[in-house]
Amino acid sequence: MNPDQINMMTIFYLLAGMIFLLLVGGGILVFKMLRLKESKKEAEMQFQNLEKRINSLHLENLESKLNPHLFKNILNSIQSHAYQTYFALDKLANVLDYILYESRSKFVTPKEEIEFALNLIEINKIKISPLFDLKIKKKINDFEPLFEKPLLAPLISIDLIENAFKHADLQSPDAFISVVIEFKDGVFSLTVANKISTQTPLKKEKSGIGTDTLVQRLQILYKDNFKLERFVEENVFIAHLKINLIEHKAEMHPA
Repeated sequence: MNPDQINMMTIFYLLAGMIFLLLVGGGILVFKMLRLKESKKEAEMQFQNLEKRINSLHLENLESKLNPHLFKNILNSIQSHAYQTYFALDKLANVLDYILYESRSKFVTPKEEIEFALNLIEINKIKISPLFDLKIKKKINDFEPLFEKPLLAPLISIDLIENAFKHADLQSPDAFISVVIEFKDGVFSLTVANKISTQTPLKKEKSGIGTDTLVQRLQILYKDNFKLERFVEENVFIAHLKINLIEHKAEMHPA
């Protein structure tokens, strides 16, 4: 074998060795990257599970505060109007059944929550005169597939309805309360408006938890699939809640 052949073979072995080292090094690098990606994915899953557990505990804490608050307001209303006690207790029985049984579930159907809201309005009616301008309007499509699907948070209507009766101007000639309940195209909507009383200005009670609780529950359960607006126009307070249950349902399945 002449010197030229020896040099060629030497170069060949060197190149082969370098290629082998590159392949081995590349393989190790790819393996480490895959392991890192898997570790990152596992960490993200653990974080998501932890976040869900924290939200679940937070939600349970909020709901445990909510029910006693509701009972106190209802019983105060009944006690102050004894002559309507029988009718109020009949409605209260329906409300209690809902709180004790259906509302223990994380979600109820829009049909159940709407029936609860209507019973709650009937109980609160004992606070006002029979001549008071109370408007209740329903725009509900009973045949929608989601109308009887458990996708709506229970007791979600309390804060808007009770605040209207608590802070409304019940004395002036143009006083009114308006409640509009809608369910259409998979969207639950509740709009409550009332003339603000000048004697009892709208403000947050020191021990009240209604507004904060509602917002926190909505954020935990529906994230970007809800809209809550509260504003005043010409001494009329308006609260509007809208929850897109179609989008919420779509996000529940991948989770």
